[in-house]
Amino acid sequence: MTQRDTWWKTAVVYQIYPRSFADANGDGLGDLAGITSRAAYLQALGVDAVWLSPFYPSALADGGYDVDDYRDVDPRIGSLADFDAMTATLHAAGLKVIVDIVPNHSSNRHRWFQEALAAGPGSAARERYIFRDGKGPHGDEPPTDWRAAFGGSTWTRVPDGQWYFHLFAPEQPDWNWDHPDVHQEFLDTIRFWSDRGVDGFRIDVAHALAKDLTEPLPTAAELAHIPAGPGHPFYDRDEVDAIYREWRQVFDQYDPPRCAVGEAWVDDPQRRGRYARPDLLGQAFNFDLLRANFAAAEFHDSVTQNLAVARQSGSSSTWVLSNHDVVRHASRYGLPLAPRGDGAFPPPTLRRDTAWLLTGGTNPPEDTALGLRRAKAATQFILGLPGSAYVYQGEELGLREVAALDAADRQDPTFFRSEGTDVGRDGCRVPLPWTDHGPGLGFGEATPHLPQPEWFKDYAVTREEADPAAPLAFYRQALHLRRDLLHSVTDEDFTWLDAPAGVLAYARGAWQVWTNFGETPADLPDGQILLASGPVGKTLPGATTVLLSAA
Repeated sequence: MTQRDTWWKTAVVYQIYPRSFADANGDGLGDLAGITSRAAYLQALGVDAVWLSPFYPSALADGGYDVDDYRDVDPRIGSLADFDAMTATLHAAGLKVIVDIVPNHSSNRHRWFQEALAAGPGSAARERYIFRDGKGPHGDEPPTDWRAAFGGSTWTRVPDGQWYFHLFAPEQPDWNWDHPDVHQEFLDTIRFWSDRGVDGFRIDVAHALAKDLTEPLPTAAELAHIPAGPGHPFYDRDEVDAIYREWRQVFDQYDPPRCAVGEAWVDDPQRRGRYARPDLLGQAFNFDLLRANFAAAEFHDSVTQNLAVARQSGSSSTWVLSNHDVVRHASRYGLPLAPRGDGAFPPPTLRRDTAWLLTGGTNPPEDTALGLRRAKAATQFILGLPGSAYVYQGEELGLREVAALDAADRQDPTFFRSEGTDVGRDGCRVPLPWTDHGPGLGFGEATPHLPQPEWFKDYAVTREEADPAAPLAFYRQALHLRRDLLHSVTDEDFTWLDAPAGVLAYARGAWQVWTNFGETPADLPDGQILLASGPVGKTLPGATTVLLSAA
């Protein structure tokens, strides 16, 4: 395969949460025309592709991940014509387009779920979803005592007495992937968007499609001790391979082949590597660094392990520090180090810093300056690694988590279904500040759908574009340097270098990356410094990364 076919192996992908990126029509909600209007900004940033979180028709019970129609655009966000215009503009700017596909569940407003409700128990329409009779003398107890990822039961009862299964919110009934109609629905969806010029797909909850809910089913207590894999009722079962092999056949019918990356929260790196095989999705997210401390040992272990998995799968690794599901890393790194734990991946909805968020970011206090220094250092560290990298909208501005949001403003179902004990993910989804004034700080003319704090104006794009020391200037330099330097190396060009305690260093061909994860300044080798994440003298300060050309 040529570089044209495998561009995604080394791409920097910019994640856009459409409802919070840019609002062109002034209704307080981001839209496709807003994305189109910012194509020059994305091009200047130096990314290779954009990934759009869901923009489909939705009641927004889960930020658009409750999809009513997989082959249309939410009217509040735009139209198919707007999508085509956006795609053409981004392509003209040299940017690939990746869209989110949500195959584990539909919304409860999807035409097939509405048909299933109307058809009643035992109908063919209900076989596309997972319906069961309840327990107890009157069937008024759920089939199991399992808890959903967003809180509450995994089962919801319908008026005729049956219950349907949902791993997440009640508005997100899970598909039955044993049904041929479900397979065809998604093959048609992949073709629909590929025919419109989409370059690739991000697969939501990629590890949970295949399920075996035959009796007897484990209790919640028993389920907690079953590892993801063939023996688990719904996580990482071997049957998902056949689903993605079928998809790959469709991806490869296009020229160039459409790419895919799976969101597979799987503990075992070897199991996760299956999703990245060339006969399946081709790439899978490595989420290790989303939950790692800013610590040399943790970053070293993640890189070593994931590069090995990538080699074995024939793919490339992905490096991610922030996304729409986690606390922004500029805030995570400004908090005291957390216990490392046993290395197991948590579900993506778990918030490592929930206690901090519940206090509005006041306990423990966030060291914002340290958090930003560490965030820039970590970013420069991952941008030199083999593989692809993902940038979440706003991280290039150094944006922190919005920890203090009033309950009346929150939208995440996690907050409501946990009765406020888990504040959820709204704090990383607040609309971007494009200017330092106005009701939406340049996001749009109306008040944004999530309120921006007063301090957001300090991170406005217009302010940072006028400041050569701002995070935006650093990101632009780092991304353009990465693009220039990758021409001189291959994925095999990677070697750990000897470094002082608390420092990680690696070489890629004729250039090196040195990161000081500690507090004590460390000696640097001779060489020309091409970029530094912070001020550097004769030694490398703590929370700083340098890219240098070896002497």
